[in-house]
Amino acid sequence: MHNLIRYTIIIVLGGLLFIPMLGHVHLFDWDEINFAECAREMIATKEYLRMQIDYLPFYQKPPLFIWMQVLSMQLFGINEFAARFPNAIVGIVTLCTVYYAGKRVISEKMGAIWALIYAASWLPHFYFKSGIIDPTFNLFIFLAFFQVHLLRYNEKKILHTVLAGLFLGLAVLTKGPVAILIALLAFIVYVVVNKGLWGYKLGNLLLLALVSVATTSLWFGVEIINHGFGFVKEFLVYQVRLFSTEDADHGGPFIYHFVVLFFGCFPASMFLLQYTRKRTTDNEAARAFTRWMWILFWVVLILFSIVKTKIVHYSSLCYFPLTYLAALQLYRLAEGEAKIKGRVVVALLITGLLLAIVITAFPLVGIYKEQLIPYINDPFAVGNLQANVPWSIGECVWGIIYFAGIVAAVVMMRKHFMRGLVTLCVVHIFIIQVAVSHFTPKIEAYSQRAAIEYFKSLQGKNVYVHVLGYKSYADLFYTKKVQPTNPESYKEDWLLTGKIDKPVYFICKVQNADEYRKMPQLVDLGSKNGFVFFRRTP
Repeated sequence: MHNLIRYTIIIVLGGLLFIPMLGHVHLFDWDEINFAECAREMIATKEYLRMQIDYLPFYQKPPLFIWMQVLSMQLFGINEFAARFPNAIVGIVTLCTVYYAGKRVISEKMGAIWALIYAASWLPHFYFKSGIIDPTFNLFIFLAFFQVHLLRYNEKKILHTVLAGLFLGLAVLTKGPVAILIALLAFIVYVVVNKGLWGYKLGNLLLLALVSVATTSLWFGVEIINHGFGFVKEFLVYQVRLFSTEDADHGGPFIYHFVVLFFGCFPASMFLLQYTRKRTTDNEAARAFTRWMWILFWVVLILFSIVKTKIVHYSSLCYFPLTYLAALQLYRLAEGEAKIKGRVVVALLITGLLLAIVITAFPLVGIYKEQLIPYINDPFAVGNLQANVPWSIGECVWGIIYFAGIVAAVVMMRKHFMRGLVTLCVVHIFIIQVAVSHFTPKIEAYSQRAAIEYFKSLQGKNVYVHVLGYKSYADLFYTKKVQPTNPESYKEDWLLTGKIDKPVYFICKVQNADEYRKMPQLVDLGSKNGFVFFRRTP
């Protein structure tokens, strides 16, 4: 009964954190709209086995998460709430999972601390209010690793083997072969570190692989049987290209993900600085799990630092091991096994101050944008800042409250560590909700709302809509594009200069507008917040 009550509390609190306000802001280009559009086109075409974007084959991702969005859209309609709802549920499950894993590996208190610090860290929390694939993928990968850990220390070998293979297969169906790559690299490192397969039998590993293949065959196998190897081949080619080249200008330095995790996983990331090589009283199973988490952390971080394409959420699988390792240090501090190090206190205060300055700066940028614009060389950014977004000097108080809360929490930690930790987490959870409900809509108003409103104004009209000079999926989702009957409509040259059969509405960014203004067949409809609109009639 006590366990049921605890999990009920986690579920209720998780629901309150992740479900409200899911649909209060438009989906963000690219990834959120990309996946939501795949789900919308599945529903529109009733083609549930093949991924499509703009009613053309989409080879980048397998369909499991899209199926989840399809189910959500059939329940709640085709909208932002439905696109993000699956990850809200994944967030609740994740908090229950880390609580259970922490409790199973070390203690109930450890599980509670892990769930608390996970929910209180910026990106781990924020992603559960998004419509991207990664939170679901990360959960399946972690569950696979956790079952592999239990396989070594539990008598139910077959059960844990099957579950590990099932979760690994579901991870593949969510994001692709990268799941197998991560699992293999991590297992190889584990074997090297342990100087052998200690505790693992070859038969169990073969069964794990077999179950994983069987699970992935739920889609890959059916696709090959129904349509041959063409779609799967293109899918695999894309995965290789993603690792070897920069995709869509998303490059960055080697340290990109180190910086993302340091600031994005605040405050959890600060407590990794508490780490010491001194032996602890942890039992063998707990030490083995900690070793798994270190290996998973470094394998993912180094792998995606090497990968040419750099996108924030590529390192999001690190959130599980990072928050575990942070929670482990927090648990030891709470148990009195150690005292908080000065470098952790300094890191908490300095990093917290930097983030508080950023939060405080948002309203100031909005209020004093006219004074800032002369120093900005990017015409599109200048156009974005022209958006009519109301700000007041009073909104700077959020940054002040945030830093004051961090200072108060750090002071409390010196006298009563758990009280200080809970204060720190509550402050973060509160300010994250403020960011989601108050700041995110205003940021979206600057970055894309003018374009979204333009697309929405064209819903239901018998016209073509085309984006010029930049990549977007918003025109598809927010015009609710129907499958075109004229294949020529996919060709930009035809839309610009060909013999069109109905009006075409164009959009481009302000820095590219002059080249299109030179075309006499295009009528300039005006501009708004960095976007310029054109129309061409037959």
